[in-house]
Amino acid sequence: MGTLGELERSVMDAIWVHDDGLSAAELREVLSDRELALTTVHTVLSRLDKKGFVTRDRSIRPHRYIAVSTREDHVAELMTEMLSQAPDRQAVLARFLGTVSEADTKALRNLLGRNHSTQS
Repeated sequence: MGTLGELERSVMDAIWVHDDGLSAAELREVLSDRELALTTVHTVLSRLDKKGFVTRDRSIRPHRYIAVSTREDHVAELMTEMLSQAPDRQAVLARFLGTVSEADTKALRNLLGRNHSTQS
């Protein structure tokens, strides 16, 4: 899917919390603190559409922009992409594990245990 610029990330953050999507005008209102022109919002949405982050529902007016995948899917994809670039994946994973909280470590153990039991 690719990476997001700072404004694109703000737009996606807004879209991800609205399951039914947002129109460009609604998005502009949600991001009103940024004082964006409606044309700027349309440009960003067009880029996000081309990058595969959003889809446009043309069956209603005004068009609504809906996230193609969840924020969690996007973050997992980024993590996988970064890990695949490492020549020593084990070293990267070890460093990563050294940065996570005890609660996250416990969650990872539970997920790994659940994943291992489904593969057996």
